[in-house]
Amino acid sequence: MIVHLVDGTYELFRHFYGLRRFNKGKDRTYGAVVGVLQTVLQMIENGDTYLGVATDHVIESFRNRLWADYKTGAGIEPALRAQFHPLEKALAAMGVVVWPMIELEADDALASAAHIAAKAKKVEKTAIWTPDKDLAQCVRGTRVVQIDGRRKTIRDAAGIREKFGVDPPLIPDLLALVGDAADGYPGIPGFGVKTAAQLLNRHGPIEKFPSNILGQQRELALLFKKLSTLRTDAPLFKKVETLRWRGATPAFADWADRMEAPRLVERCAKAAAR
Repeated sequence: MIVHLVDGTYELFRHFYGLRRFNKGKDRTYGAVVGVLQTVLQMIENGDTYLGVATDHVIESFRNRLWADYKTGAGIEPALRAQFHPLEKALAAMGVVVWPMIELEADDALASAAHIAAKAKKVEKTAIWTPDKDLAQCVRGTRVVQIDGRRKTIRDAAGIREKFGVDPPLIPDLLALVGDAADGYPGIPGFGVKTAAQLLNRHGPIEKFPSNILGQQRELALLFKKLSTLRTDAPLFKKVETLRWRGATPAFADWADRMEAPRLVERCAKAAAR
């Protein structure tokens, strides 16, 4: 069995701005939602029926209380923001397990789901579908991998080390030192990826660094590490069987009609019949 975990927030952004190239300046009310549903349904049609989708029900999380400049929902276009909650409802109506996150982030949900799934003996592999470098910390050997669907790349632990220069467990330390502009924290001045990777490979995590390396910046580095470390304790599900897709709910027909995407109902019915 392979468990597939999808970053719904990333997919919504990807489809929204992908459609911008063709919509002649007029955003469809549910355009990005339909795009995400089609992506997930294609996975199901390919036989990947154990899956869950994580979303940021609200962008802010506990990390905003730790660092004032951490990413917020400011600047998200209203036409895109208006599709966040409909995506969650439409996915649920399609029969897909959805984790709308509030205090935690979608990334935390993906990390938690991967942690839970990896414990199940019948799960041969867990695939996390997102290009987000934060999720690289969740990769374990060849059993938990990260997939960038747009670039068609699959990275196991060896692939993560090749790309970032450190093993997956050290990704939070690496990000703490070099910063993450997308998440809103700058890292420690003077640390590039190469230098940070060399130090981490030599000494281990930041907590084991000799005192002279970070000096007065040590506490700030540890704060940034706390920001970059994904939570794995979200109580999302107990049994992997919960993630199995068994077909759309009766409510999905109304959603398909509202989104002007009636063919999705037909595709779901065919996939369920298999």
